[in-house]
Amino acid sequence: MQVVKINPERCKLCYACVRVCPAYAIKTNEKSAEIIPERCIGCGSCLSVCPYYAIKDLDAKKEVTALIKSGAKVAAICGPSISGEFHDITDYTNFVGMIKALGFTYVCEVSFGADLIALKYRELLENFKGKYFITANCPAVVNYVERYHPRLIDNMAPFVSPMVATAQVVHRKYGEDVKVVFIGPCTAAKGEAKRYEGEKRVDSVLTYRELRQMFSEAGITENNVEFADFDPPIGGKGSLFPISRGMFQSVGINEDLLSGQLISADGKVNVLKALKEFEQFNLLKQHLDLFYCDGNCIMGPGTSPGGQKFLRRSLVIAYTKKRLATWNKEQWDKDIEEFLQLDFSRAYENRDMRLQEPTEEQISEVLLQMGKSNIDKQAACGACGYNSCRDLAIAVANGLATKDMCHTYMVQSRNKYERRLRAANEKLDNTLKSLNEAEMHVRKEREAFQEASQITSGLLNKLPTGVIIVDDNLKIVQSNQSFINLLGQDAADIAEIVPGLIGADLKALLPQNVCTYFSYVLENNVAVQNKDIHLGQGLYNISVFPITPGKIVGAIIRDMYVPEVRKEEVINRINEVISKNLKLVQEIAFLLGEGTAETERMLNSIIQSYQDTKKNF
Repeated sequence: MQVVKINPERCKLCYACVRVCPAYAIKTNEKSAEIIPERCIGCGSCLSVCPYYAIKDLDAKKEVTALIKSGAKVAAICGPSISGEFHDITDYTNFVGMIKALGFTYVCEVSFGADLIALKYRELLENFKGKYFITANCPAVVNYVERYHPRLIDNMAPFVSPMVATAQVVHRKYGEDVKVVFIGPCTAAKGEAKRYEGEKRVDSVLTYRELRQMFSEAGITENNVEFADFDPPIGGKGSLFPISRGMFQSVGINEDLLSGQLISADGKVNVLKALKEFEQFNLLKQHLDLFYCDGNCIMGPGTSPGGQKFLRRSLVIAYTKKRLATWNKEQWDKDIEEFLQLDFSRAYENRDMRLQEPTEEQISEVLLQMGKSNIDKQAACGACGYNSCRDLAIAVANGLATKDMCHTYMVQSRNKYERRLRAANEKLDNTLKSLNEAEMHVRKEREAFQEASQITSGLLNKLPTGVIIVDDNLKIVQSNQSFINLLGQDAADIAEIVPGLIGADLKALLPQNVCTYFSYVLENNVAVQNKDIHLGQGLYNISVFPITPGKIVGAIIRDMYVPEVRKEEVINRINEVISKNLKLVQEIAFLLGEGTAETERMLNSIIQSYQDTKKNF
């Protein structure tokens, strides 16, 4: 059962939860941390350290409210550490009255269950036969052993916790149908409660924080309720259970350093070391009494944040002294005799979740990526929450951690990133400077082009001859006013809307035979000169020439009826005729010259031949 969850919307990936998790049950992705349910032991360490309140335990308030409203009898069994939590309530009878005001039928003390289990432990240790045991009072420790030290399962004491023992007593005394709600400091107890059925059943677990919230929501204070006492059976020195070694002192179990055989440890670091050494060294030869939370149960994750450990410890002791001052020892003895006969045995499960050791090549690859040499791979600054760089590398290789959790790796990566960023910024500055210079150059060229275009356009419009420039799709790129005028009024109306007829289709403005000239020049990159064409009633002369091969061509169209053009054209054509005639005369003269020379050679040859013949006679 998953008793702790992370809200990914609130998670800021600060890794605080990852660093404190003893089970390495939290992995991270690009957006948030995530709890691996099968690895989680429910200790609540992550719950206590999250600065963004992104981690919550399983909320039992609705479940408990539903039990109360169901009409069934509901018994609240209160953990002994409750006196250290509710220091703001002046008298415990007021506190019991407040709980009953919520709707609980009975309010009992778990201290009586602690008395029973303590007596069972005394019997076990007094009949010691060479086998050393680990107490099973802390559900977080039980979960950890089952998952990460499964070889120690046979060394776990075969007894239920005081919570479950008290539930057995309540069911036996008040009926099997009574619903039982444990009120305590422990989040792991929420998972423990789901492991039992029948007489050992605990229907729900309410933390002290949740109880305070229920009081607040119901408007219940010690000033508006009637006082009440705990319902029997009443506990004895079991009220010391939430303090280190308190339960064993309550029944006189020997803790003497020389003659005793019991080691008590609390707090994550001490508990993990104790279990490791218990498994590793046969010379330990001691029983272990372990509580995961620092200060035992008085500082559990279900208590109000910011509590002072030694103040709570003092309050628990003061409450125990006060209760023992009016304690009915005879009644307690009778109750113990009656309920000590219950079956408090329990079993354990092998839920081995130990990590598989990656290959040395995989570990070395991760260490290399983190910048760790063979010399410092065993270094342990502790910032990542793992015992060494090698342990972190193993977790990374198993997908349970990320390299970013290494502080030195992050610093080195940040420095490299900053260097790359500075280099990139320098390149960017140089590029920006070049771009600015290029932009200025382009701006100047654009201005020069615009100026030249304006001048060219002005000159074109001053020419009496029609000028047109078209692209390879026979769309007009530029034309002057003379060209527009020779097309007629329709073209002039269009030009008022689209200056220069830019974008107009040439095929819609000129006859097909004229457009053919343009197509020919585009395809062959050869000029077509001085072709006479008819447009309407007019006679025109057109010359088409390439500008950009295959893409842009230009044309000059002259009106042959304009006197200046007619005079110029007549002169040009007379000059052309004269040139052609002169060329023809030259060719005739050349031919005549060659004929005369040839005749002369032939006559001279005949004369010479005749003279030679006469001499022979």
